[in-house]
Amino acid sequence: MPGAIHAEGLVKHFGDVRALDGVDLDVPEGSVLGLLGPNGAGKTTAVRVLTTLLRPDAGRAEVAGLDVLQHPNEVRRSIGLSGQFAAVDEYLTGRENLQMVGQLYQLSARDAKARAGALLERFNLADAADRTAKTYSGGMRRRLDLAAALVVEPPVMFMDEPTTGLDPRNRQALWDVIQELVKGGTTLLLTTQYLEEADHLAHDICVIDHGRVIARGTSDELKARTGGERVEVVVHQRDEIFAASEVLGALGQGEVTVADHTRKLTVPVSGGARLLADVIRDLDERGIAIDDIGLRRPTLDDVFISLTGHAAETENGNATEGGDGKAADDAVKETAQ
Repeated sequence: MPGAIHAEGLVKHFGDVRALDGVDLDVPEGSVLGLLGPNGAGKTTAVRVLTTLLRPDAGRAEVAGLDVLQHPNEVRRSIGLSGQFAAVDEYLTGRENLQMVGQLYQLSARDAKARAGALLERFNLADAADRTAKTYSGGMRRRLDLAAALVVEPPVMFMDEPTTGLDPRNRQALWDVIQELVKGGTTLLLTTQYLEEADHLAHDICVIDHGRVIARGTSDELKARTGGERVEVVVHQRDEIFAASEVLGALGQGEVTVADHTRKLTVPVSGGARLLADVIRDLDERGIAIDDIGLRRPTLDDVFISLTGHAAETENGNATEGGDGKAADDAVKETAQ
């Protein structure tokens, strides 16, 4: 049985750019799918197709059991969307923005006011509730936009880079909100560049690159694809790197990688904690002083690098998805015309 979000063979072109190239997705009800990929991979285009903002060139999709092409208005009534950019009216107050959204969803004026007040508290905006949004900081506008997406507590949510621009405290607060929603039965598709965020929130993860799904599975399943454990050692003196590399090379199961500027050496291993004890002993016998040593499993960052060939973009690089985001914006304008 298809999930609350289901897509088969989605294709979307923008001129010569194939933003989506046969994307299949399935998100069971009451779960979170983390959609990861480098800038320009097609994440935002997929979100815009699923939320009826773009028509695919091929393929089909259903959201909340409704075909996005045949029943777009019904789909819009069943979803909440927080895009990459805060979509708030700068000349209304925070409270007025939320009340307006509530009334657009046909809540009574009384219910819209009550819901606005609750969300302003939830997103730490109560003190600024009656200030115009143009006086808000970027992070405050982002939180207001997220609050607006939750006015009617929709059964299906789409969040495109939701925590970009949020400080750690507000990012954690949003994570708590998301977990509460999912416990209540909400289905969420989340795009993010924060791999820790996907690791923390997503039941399943889908990695997309050049418009294609290149990997999917749970966080643990994807990490298992990159290999086993690694020993990391930070030596005290830079001139001890070579000797430490010899020790790790003798005990490890692969090539030793060295980050010279941080004096960190890393090697894949098998044997876990027992081998770690051997590393410590051999380093001590060679008189090599260390500042840090540890045994760790692969991270989602390791997964991302192994699948796409490079690390996820930094926050400064994800304002748009290169050709994906800009081309999608242009297509929306063309559709409106």
